[in-house]
Amino acid sequence: MDKQPMETIVPVWRQRLHEWRTTHVSDKMFLLILAFFVGFFSAVAAFVLHGLINQIVALLTGHFSAVSYNWLYLVYPVIGIYLTSLFVRYIVKDNISHGITRILYAISSNRSRLKAHNTWSSVIASAITIGFGGSVGAEAPIVLTGSAIGSNLGQLFKLDNKTLMTLVGCGAAGAIAGIFKAPIAGLVFTLEVLMIDLTMASLLPILVSCVTATCFTYIFSGNAVLFSFHLDSDWTVQRVPASILLGISCGLVSLYFIRAMNACEDMFARFKNKPYVKFIIGGLILSTLIFLFPSLYGEGYHSINLLLNGRTDADWNQILSGSLFYGHSEYLILYIGLVLLTKVFATSATNGGGGCGGTFAPSLFIGCFTGFLFARLWNIHELGVYVPEKNFALLGMAGVMSGVMHAPLTGIFLIAEITSGYNLFMPLMIVSVSAYLTIIIFEPHSIYGMRLAKQGRLVTHHTDHAVLTLMSLDSVIDHDFQSVDPDMELGQMVHKISRSRSSVLPVTDAAGILLGEINIQKIRHVVFRTELYHHFKASQLMVNPADVLNDGTPMTEVMKTFERTQADWLPVLDADHHLKGYISRRRMYDMYRKMVHDLSQD
Repeated sequence: MDKQPMETIVPVWRQRLHEWRTTHVSDKMFLLILAFFVGFFSAVAAFVLHGLINQIVALLTGHFSAVSYNWLYLVYPVIGIYLTSLFVRYIVKDNISHGITRILYAISSNRSRLKAHNTWSSVIASAITIGFGGSVGAEAPIVLTGSAIGSNLGQLFKLDNKTLMTLVGCGAAGAIAGIFKAPIAGLVFTLEVLMIDLTMASLLPILVSCVTATCFTYIFSGNAVLFSFHLDSDWTVQRVPASILLGISCGLVSLYFIRAMNACEDMFARFKNKPYVKFIIGGLILSTLIFLFPSLYGEGYHSINLLLNGRTDADWNQILSGSLFYGHSEYLILYIGLVLLTKVFATSATNGGGGCGGTFAPSLFIGCFTGFLFARLWNIHELGVYVPEKNFALLGMAGVMSGVMHAPLTGIFLIAEITSGYNLFMPLMIVSVSAYLTIIIFEPHSIYGMRLAKQGRLVTHHTDHAVLTLMSLDSVIDHDFQSVDPDMELGQMVHKISRSRSSVLPVTDAAGILLGEINIQKIRHVVFRTELYHHFKASQLMVNPADVLNDGTPMTEVMKTFERTQADWLPVLDADHHLKGYISRRRMYDMYRKMVHDLSQD
């Protein structure tokens, strides 16, 4: 018997597997199975990344002196950014920055399709960046990795877009749950930040992914936690005013973080085509700041634990170790304030210079420093009842995270779960809500969503807006149109009209640029009179279109244009003003109604 070629065996094998699966395993059960594997691989990614970071940090800084400054702080961050940029440019060959924003973009524009390299590239790039001192977080790269795992598993089995979106959410939730051993926070993060609606169809798979990731993280790393915390004193109602003021302060700090981050990103964007200029600027800023303030090195979790676990000034003064401030405990408040202000520049310089990392950990870092600084100043000036610094450092983490991410529930549950600080649930809620209510006065979108919101590509929980965002302009364009040149006579146009599927004929020049259009319904009085076939040309019959759409116009704007003009057909032009096609009002509304129906189903 002749052997079949391998390229024919594989499709047959996949087809048989697909047939067996559809026969013996229901779609809901199969989704739960995939959610389990997504949670498992997300936990593996988190464990591998943190393991790599810890090994690199121990290798590079294990011998550093705590009682004096270390010159190598000026060197390591630059090396890390350079190695990461080389890896991204020559191996990945794709932009992998802004991990969570990239997930939101995939949900809104690419129908939840993430590239295969996202399942590993961010892990390696961020390990190099953070291990060598990049002042960013590992959470966003892991979330992108988990989401990419979910997306690619779904694409492998050719699942529909709605299921792909659920798997992307499973990956993100599993990543957060695995990193922090916080399954509830993983679920809430997906709901608040990724804007995935919590329906019965998505709730169970996301929960399966969160629980799976958390369990396997315990198996891999034992009972160790990122942050250890012991409650200093029970919360009392007398601390409500201080908690509210801390929340407002965290909201204002969040505003500073977002605005400063955007300003720095805009500055680096000016050198988009000059990577070495970005590298030099970013490297100089980052290395200088880390040399002056070693607390900015890497994720900064060591400094967070010092503030959360300190009991005396001697404990908290350890945060000055390795800096020019060591031995000058009187400058502790100044040092903490300067670190708080410069963290955003260190983070921006890391990513802008060519590094890879997220803003999740920096928001926790800044929040911890904000809470501690607030409590210390409150107690020094005796503004009211005494507030424990370590407790308020914890509350500050929830406050700034809630403000930066516009996710108060995520801030509440994440901080409560990772520190077992459930006794502080009430102040956590007060601070998180106060911070969120403060930030939304100035910024309607989170640091992740604002980039897409400017382009009209942000999916929200508002069903109508979400459907229009998920709709693709290309999916409703009719490219099969009959165009005529301006000198074509009416007799020749009749043949075009007979083959046209729309009620308009575009008039274009030789280069394909739209000059006008002919409304077929409005020329009926002459189209059937053969004696006039040589008396009229297209240029005499054409009129300007009701409006013109550009390639890439958000569907929300397309819908508004149709409502304003009441046109049946609108032309779409590309970047060079060439006619790309037409959009039918009826076809667009039919697709819109279908997507609303599909999205509303549980």
